[in-house]
Amino acid sequence: MRNERASFLTRAARRVLGLPRPVLDRLIGAPPISVDGRVLSRQVQALVVLGERTGNRANSTDVATRRRDMRRVAAIGMPTRLGIHTSDRVIPGPGGDLPVRVYRKLGGPGQAPAIVYYHGGGWVVGDLDSHDGCCRVLADVSGCVVVSVDYRLAPEHRFPAAVDDAVAAFRWVQEHHREVGVLAGRVGVMGDSAGGNLAAVVAQRCRDEDPPVAQSLVYPATDAHLDSESHRLFAEGFFLTRQDMEWFRGHYLPEVATWDSPAASPLLADDVSGLAPALVVTAGFDPLRDEGAAYAERLEAAGVPCEYRCYDDLVHGFFGMGVLPDGVAIISEICAATGKLMFRA
Repeated sequence: MRNERASFLTRAARRVLGLPRPVLDRLIGAPPISVDGRVLSRQVQALVVLGERTGNRANSTDVATRRRDMRRVAAIGMPTRLGIHTSDRVIPGPGGDLPVRVYRKLGGPGQAPAIVYYHGGGWVVGDLDSHDGCCRVLADVSGCVVVSVDYRLAPEHRFPAAVDDAVAAFRWVQEHHREVGVLAGRVGVMGDSAGGNLAAVVAQRCRDEDPPVAQSLVYPATDAHLDSESHRLFAEGFFLTRQDMEWFRGHYLPEVATWDSPAASPLLADDVSGLAPALVVTAGFDPLRDEGAAYAERLEAAGVPCEYRCYDDLVHGFFGMGVLPDGVAIISEICAATGKLMFRA
């Protein structure tokens, strides 16, 4: 019943966002938003307005409520991609059993590279289900097997529990490539937001021994200080807010002394040379935009092959916004670029 309701709401959202521009303009009732030389997508602006008018903003300070809201919004935001085989299993983790979900395109090659995927959600919310939609698209488009990791969340498990799980999952896939049915030595990492942070940290942690062949970072959190210009520009009004980021950080990194650790802030690592080739993606109206761009610049300056893309008219979370008229196409574009990086690396 829940899946049917989510499917209905997804179709309804798509119909609204696909309205002719004059009708959409009347629905929004405000001029286009321009900040820092960029103009916000009109469809995204409509989502913001609809969220405000319906009280559908997931901003509770209760952790359990936030987690439910994340799953609900994700179910509406992404249509389910068919033709993908999934299997849930449990692997050993440093804190006990570690759930993962393996995605493989039906009719795909018997063996392929693997992408270990870390979901977003501020290290506090998110799970295998919240990112099921984008992982299905990733498996379909990239040509790779995808292993999504249900790492431990704060505040029950604070830093560095998520990092320890992320590294352990990556190492397990490497060591059990035959069991998973993936090519030996062809394992990369990918994540969005907090998951992008974890993917970057894994690439750094594992640089010197069986490193990932590639890293794909979608609007990654790279500096726990939250002091970039984009944090000021987009402190509120574009889904992810300054208050949200401080709330997430307070649960995951409550000790200020941890903010300087490269395991929490990969941008602050002393040396990023020799890391895996990277794709770094940001959004123009995202508090995390500048720290993602700064990380791409550091990689390039250190001689790491890095492609940087900024989707200027989008907001944080767009990798799960398949309801946008061109949302699935943009998500597929990123997944295709990740696949090319995996096969080229």
